[in-house]
Amino acid sequence: MKLMDAHGRAISYLRLSVTDRCNLRCSYCMPEEGIPKAVHAEILRFEELEQITEIAVSLGIEKVRITGGEPLIRRGLVPFLARISTIPGLNFLVLTTNGVRLAELATELRDAGVERLNVSLDSLRTETFRAITRGGDLATVLRGLDAAVQAGLPHPKLNMVVMKGINDDEIVAFAEMARERGCTVRFIEYMPAGRVEGWQDHFLPGEEIYHRIASRFELVPAGDGRTAGPAKSYRFSDSPGGIGIISAVSGHFCAGCNRIRVTARGIARSCLFADDALDLKPLLRQGSREDVVAALQRFVLTKPGHHGMTPDEAHHTPFTMAGIGG
Repeated sequence: MKLMDAHGRAISYLRLSVTDRCNLRCSYCMPEEGIPKAVHAEILRFEELEQITEIAVSLGIEKVRITGGEPLIRRGLVPFLARISTIPGLNFLVLTTNGVRLAELATELRDAGVERLNVSLDSLRTETFRAITRGGDLATVLRGLDAAVQAGLPHPKLNMVVMKGINDDEIVAFAEMARERGCTVRFIEYMPAGRVEGWQDHFLPGEEIYHRIASRFELVPAGDGRTAGPAKSYRFSDSPGGIGIISAVSGHFCAGCNRIRVTARGIARSCLFADDALDLKPLLRQGSREDVVAALQRFVLTKPGHHGMTPDEAHHTPFTMAGIGG
């Protein structure tokens, strides 16, 4: 039986976090001091993450995105990726990274079966990048992007969280980068995951992001595949590059949501902004495969029709993106 929620949506996309730790401290993702470290026993072993992946694929998941924290800092990640990439029925294995370790690992990731990378990159200015990431080195990430292409991977998709008054003056520069390199940049609305006071001051709606780019470049709507993420996609009329706009706050895409998340601690979440959760760890460690299957099927039925966040208010319990899985 495939995973189907109560609203008739087939669930085909799993975001699987392998760690909640990170080597950066991006301002929209976690506090400057980081988050409380989980004890070793709280984090799922690779064997358990592999079991979740196998079960999810058997239930109709076609695309798995490996996330964190920063997944490339977890030891043993590459052999784990190589194992799950061979699971029958898994059609897309992708990974999101901040790019800090990408230059040294790009070839290993390709050989392990990773098909595409998404790289978080919120500024093309050295000082702005350092400020947003609280110490990150832009040149290191740019070297990682080049290394990925040299390793034979497709151009990584770039994820830019747009923050008004901080980096929104770089929107056109990012679009130009996508056009020149023939890659894709996804512009993501700033989301108040941690319920930061005054977050609306930094919020820029996706519609305005689109108009800033469209006023400079001719954009053509691009079709999204059934395993695509939440971005509304466009391509440039004179380049293979393109952009995507993720309007999670101003323009809900909930009607087509096809994803669930599992955190590094084994907590399944059906919606980023829903408070319902399912702890899979006891089932993985003390139950049977059938127990996990049944629990996931029941849990998906609780997936809400839509979340309640708007540019004016947020009703969810505050969380850190690193803890949930970015």
